[in-house]
Amino acid sequence: MADVNLRKVRKAFGAVEIIKGVDLDIGDGEFCVFVGPSGCGKSTLLRMIAGLEDITSGELRIGGRDMSDTPSSQRGVAMVFQSYALYPHMTVRDNIGFGLRMTGHAKSQIEARTRHAADMLQLGALLDRKPSQLSGGQRQRVAIGRAIVREPGVFLFDEPLSNLDAALRVQMRIEIGKLHQSLATTMIYVTHDQIEAMTMADRIVVLQGGVVQQYDTPEAVYERPANQFVAGFIGSPTMNFFPTDVDGGAAANPFAGAISASLDARTSGSIIGIRPEHFELAPADAGGVAIEIKLVEPLGSDTLIHFDVGGTAAIARLDPALKPKVGERLHLRPREGKTHLFDRTSGRVLS
Repeated sequence: MADVNLRKVRKAFGAVEIIKGVDLDIGDGEFCVFVGPSGCGKSTLLRMIAGLEDITSGELRIGGRDMSDTPSSQRGVAMVFQSYALYPHMTVRDNIGFGLRMTGHAKSQIEARTRHAADMLQLGALLDRKPSQLSGGQRQRVAIGRAIVREPGVFLFDEPLSNLDAALRVQMRIEIGKLHQSLATTMIYVTHDQIEAMTMADRIVVLQGGVVQQYDTPEAVYERPANQFVAGFIGSPTMNFFPTDVDGGAAANPFAGAISASLDARTSGSIIGIRPEHFELAPADAGGVAIEIKLVEPLGSDTLIHFDVGGTAAIARLDPALKPKVGERLHLRPREGKTHLFDRTSGRVLS
């Protein structure tokens, strides 16, 4: 059992508080992803779990044991870093087995574990090569293999794919996902890439300013964001936000008549959120909002159009078969049940 539990965990460097009272329960065998913008505290939180950063206050438990003050080597975790951190003078075989040699494992056991990890990661034919003879993806697999042979209770990944090109990132995402399925081990993965978070995670922790903004499944985070920050961070292109007037009346809501009456009555002074794919074409007399296309981005599978609504820039995702053109005028409306409302001051979700 290797669940990870954090209770009121804080981290401060002098007077500057980086992690501000985090509470999390990561289940045994779960793939949990920490995601957020640069500087939000996700890597610091991961390093605290690994034991590479001290916990200022709070409690960390791994597998039911209090690990708050336990040395990193005794926590039963293995970490894969952003940099491969391979020894250039050692072969792949020696790099993978190095940690086991340092802990005094028998030579036969080191060889068996190294061979098993290499086979899992398709490195069997590369065991006698040096890191300089490997591609970026192969080097990252060696770094992962070095973690696998330790047979940890928890794997920790700190942005392991950020040094790879786009094609390799996709390939390695798939390989790490398969690895999780085969090992059934708890994995905590840090990234700033929301696509990695959405495609790999069982649950996502969205962080901002050292505070957990939402902790839920990828589907819930996308469909039911807890606040405006989460709604704007998760999704590409980002969710469109339209401020409404505080005074009320027909002019208060740019989509008055295009959304349900019960929702329309609550929009005064709030922020309306609509994802690009949740717009649909509408007849002029059916509550649609008239827009003029400012820019067209054909993406093959779909097409993005840029336009303004009440002076606010927005993006909609349309079927490429429509072949929209710059300067063309359309009427759009939000799809039923796909409109979000956020408090203008706090950003919390209202609907």
